[in-house]
Amino acid sequence: MNILANMRLYDIWHKEEPKYDLHKMLSLQDFQFIYPKNIGDLLKLIEHNPRICGVIFNWDTHNSLKLCADISHLNEYLPLYAFIKTYSKLNASVNDMHMTLHFFEYELNSAEDVALHIRKYTDDYIDHITPPLTKALFRYVKEDKYTFSTPGHMGGAAFKKSPVGSLFYDFFGANTLKADISISVKELGSLLDHTGPHLEAEKYIARTFGAEQSYIVTNGTSTSNKIIGMYAVPAGSTVLIDRNCHKSLAHLLMISDIIPIWLKPTRNALGILGGIPKREFSRVNIKKKVISTARASWPVHAVITNSTYDGLLYNTQYIKQTLDVSSIHFDAAWVPYTNFHVIYTGKSGMSGERTPGKVIYETQSTHKLLAAFSQASLIHIKGDYDEHTFNEIYMMHTTTSPNYAIVSSIEIAAAMLHGNPGKQLINHSIEHALHFRQEIKRLREASDGWFFDIWQPEYVDKAECWPIQPGCENWHGFTQADANHMYLDPIKVTILTPGMHYLGEMDEEGIPAALVAKFLEEHGIVIEKIGFYNLLFLFSIGIGDTQAMSLVFCLTEFKRAYDLNLYVKNMFPNLYSKYPNFYYNMHVQTLAHGIHQLIRKYDLSHLMLKAFEVLPEMKMTPHQALQNQVQGKIETVDLRQLIGRVSANMILPYPPGVPLVMPGEMITEESRTVLDFLLMLCTVGRCYPGFETNIQGAMLTERGDYLVRVLKTTYSS
Repeated sequence: MNILANMRLYDIWHKEEPKYDLHKMLSLQDFQFIYPKNIGDLLKLIEHNPRICGVIFNWDTHNSLKLCADISHLNEYLPLYAFIKTYSKLNASVNDMHMTLHFFEYELNSAEDVALHIRKYTDDYIDHITPPLTKALFRYVKEDKYTFSTPGHMGGAAFKKSPVGSLFYDFFGANTLKADISISVKELGSLLDHTGPHLEAEKYIARTFGAEQSYIVTNGTSTSNKIIGMYAVPAGSTVLIDRNCHKSLAHLLMISDIIPIWLKPTRNALGILGGIPKREFSRVNIKKKVISTARASWPVHAVITNSTYDGLLYNTQYIKQTLDVSSIHFDAAWVPYTNFHVIYTGKSGMSGERTPGKVIYETQSTHKLLAAFSQASLIHIKGDYDEHTFNEIYMMHTTTSPNYAIVSSIEIAAAMLHGNPGKQLINHSIEHALHFRQEIKRLREASDGWFFDIWQPEYVDKAECWPIQPGCENWHGFTQADANHMYLDPIKVTILTPGMHYLGEMDEEGIPAALVAKFLEEHGIVIEKIGFYNLLFLFSIGIGDTQAMSLVFCLTEFKRAYDLNLYVKNMFPNLYSKYPNFYYNMHVQTLAHGIHQLIRKYDLSHLMLKAFEVLPEMKMTPHQALQNQVQGKIETVDLRQLIGRVSANMILPYPPGVPLVMPGEMITEESRTVLDFLLMLCTVGRCYPGFETNIQGAMLTERGDYLVRVLKTTYSS
C-alpha cells in the first residue's frame, strides 16, 4: 500500500517546486504517485483503488472542507496532506475536523522532513486499519523465527526439499506457508482459551457486527450450528426447528438426544423457499405440536434459517418478541452483511437491543459472501449465557491446530466492513445487483420473442428489501403471505426461464433451467442454485461489472443459440462427450421440449407443493435412528419401496436443497406425495442422462436406480 494521490497545480509554478522535491524524496521510499485531473476524478480513484494511502492537495485552491468531507465519506481513516500558506485560513469548526488531516507549509529544502512525516502517517494509517490478530500474525511472520514445533513443513521449508513440494510452495507463496504456525506461538494467544490477540480479535469482531460476544470458528457454520445447539438444548429437551434447516442442524439432532418439533415453512410453485408463516410461531400452534409429539415438552430453544437459500429475510423483531422460548438461534449463514446497510435494519439476529428474558444467537458463514477463506464462520451472541460451559462445548468442536490464515481472514472480513469503507463495499454489491436486474429487464423488453425474467416486483428502481406482501402473488407466488413478515434481499438474484408462471401454470413449451445452467458452465460461470425454471446468482462483494456483464452476455448467447436450434453437441460439448449415442443429432429445442413435457406430465408444481405440505411421520428421533444405524440394524432397499419403512438417513433432493425425509421418519400413505416427488426427480435423469437429480441420502446405481438405507423391520417397529 504505497500510492499517493497528488492534486497538481499547473498554473502556480512556485507552489509546485516544493512538491517536486517531495516527490523525489517519497519515491526513494517506494511511494508511487497518481495525478487526478479534478476532484471528481480523485474521488472516483479513492472509491475504486483501495491501495491509495494518502492525498496531497492545496488547501487554498479547493473547497477544502467539502473535499475532506467527501473523502472522509469514502474512507474516514485516509490521511490527507494539505499544503498551506502562512496566511491560509482554516474556516472550520470542531465537528469539521473529525478526519485524518495534516498540514504542511510550502518551503524549499523541507522535502526530507515532510517525507518522513508522510511515511510515519502512512505507517500509522496501515497500523490503524489492520485488526489486532492479523497485526500480530504479520509481525510474527516478518520476524522469521526458527521453530522446533509444529507444523512439520516449518514455514514452507520442507516443501522446498521436494520437486512436487516446490510446486506447492510456488503456487501458495511464502507468506501463506509462513503464516501456518503452531498454537504454541504464545505471542498470538489462544483461539481455544480466547486470550491475547485472539481475544482482541473477537472483541473487535463483536463491536463490528453489533454483538455482545463473538466467537471465531474455523471449520464452518456447520460446526457453529452444532456448538450452539449442544449448549442451548440439553439431552431430553425439545427444540423448535425450521424444516428448511441446513443439514448441519439435522446432524445436531442425530448427535444429541433431543426431540425436534418442526416449524413448517412455505414455498411457491416455482420451488422458491419461503419463510415460516406467522401462525407457526404462536403459542397455541406450538402447544398443539408439543401434545402430538412423543416425549416432547415445552421447547427451550428455536432455530430459524434467516435468510432462506433464495434470499428471503424475516422481520426478526417479530420472531424475537413472539416465540415463547429461552433462546433463539438465527442461522444467517447466507447474510453476514446485514449490519452494514440501512435496508437490512430489523432483519437480522443482532438487530436492535437485547430481547428481555432471551438469548439471541446468530451464526454467519463469513466466507460465503464476504472476503474470507472457506470454512470461516462466526457465532454472535446477545444476552446472558454461561461463558465457561459454552466454551467447553466450543472446544469440543474446535481443533487444537487451527489454521491461522482462516482465523486472520475472518478478522480481515470484519475489518473490511469497518467504518465508511465497509458501507461502501455493501452498497456497491447492492448497486451491482440492481444494475444487473435492470439490464435483464431492459433486454427482456427489447427482445424479439422470449427472454429471461427476474423474480422481483414489477418496478425496481432503488435499494431496498422488497416485502413479500399478501395481494402481490402475481410476482412472488406465495399465496398465503403474511404482511410485513418476509423480505427479498436485492443481492440474491433469481433468473426465471420460460415454461412456468408464478402460481404454477405450465406453458405448452418451456426451457428448463438445467439447460441454461449447463450452457453457463460450459462458459465458465458457476451457479449457486438451479431450480426447475429458475437460477440463483449471488452478488457478493467480490462481484463487479466484469462478472455481471459476462453473465448478461452468456444469457444472450444462450438465447441466440436456442433460437437457432443448434445441435446438443455444439451447445453442450461436455454433455455430448459423455453420452454421444443418446444425444446424436439431437437439437437443443428437442431436448428442452422433452424435459419440459416430463415435468408437465407429472404436474411438478402441484406435486412439489403437496410433497412439502404433509411431513412424513416421525417414528423415532434422528438420534435414535442414528443409534440403530451404528449398531448395524439397517438394510438397503430401492427408493420405490420406501413407503412404510423408517429412513435411516436424511433424504435431501437438490433442488430444492432441504430435507424431504429425516432419519427416523416414515413415508405413509398420507405423505405418499413425498415419494412421488422423489420418483419424478429420478425419472428426469433416467430419461435424459446428464440431468440426474442429486439426492443426498440415496445411492445412484449404474442402472439408474436409487437405493436408500432403512431400519430393519424388526427394529423400526
